[in-house]
Amino acid sequence: MGHKAQSPAQSNRAVRDAQATQQQILDAAEIEFAQHGLHGTRVDPIATRAGVAPRMIYYYFQSKEGLYQAVLQRPATFLHTVFGQLNLDELPPDEALKSLIRATICYETTNRNRGMLLFQEAIQNQGRYFKLTNWQEPISQLTGILERGMQAGVFSQLDTHLTTLNIIGICTFYANAYDNVKHLTPDKDLLSQDMIERYAQAAIQLVLKGVQTRN
Repeated sequence: MGHKAQSPAQSNRAVRDAQATQQQILDAAEIEFAQHGLHGTRVDPIATRAGVAPRMIYYYFQSKEGLYQAVLQRPATFLHTVFGQLNLDELPPDEALKSLIRATICYETTNRNRGMLLFQEAIQNQGRYFKLTNWQEPISQLTGILERGMQAGVFSQLDTHLTTLNIIGICTFYANAYDNVKHLTPDKDLLSQDMIERYAQAAIQLVLKGVQTRN
């Protein structure tokens, strides 16, 4: 007797279950890879943390390296979506730059594993897998704002590539170095909403003063 065909409702549920399982695996793998990097991470702890059988990792991602690439790709895809929701192209360059800086700092401070993930990639693999991701897309959005501001005469004439890298550093350092810099001011909760907002305001002020034209 042949298998009974799945109903549309059953098919949709199967898709949702598969997506949920993949999400569990990616979330667990992100933590493990952030802590140990590609070479120090094993599949079994990822499976245990995700609550799935190890074979499911191979079923969805083929290999540990395939899973690692999927994990490494996620932050860039998410940030690209966040920036798209800000409608940056519709804002004046200075307002667009403010919005991008604030959104990036908010993202970095709420997803600190992802900064460590990129650090591990740089140390262990010298960016071998990073160059296979789509990080160029969100980075290009920042460069595009700088170029638009220069064309409008709002920003000074800049080396847009180096300025982009400097702004990225300002946006990411606070979250990535948290476990070190928290000891400089042990009486302050650097990850509180108030402190994150204060840091964002200071970063915006510093960057805008650095890129705006001087009358």
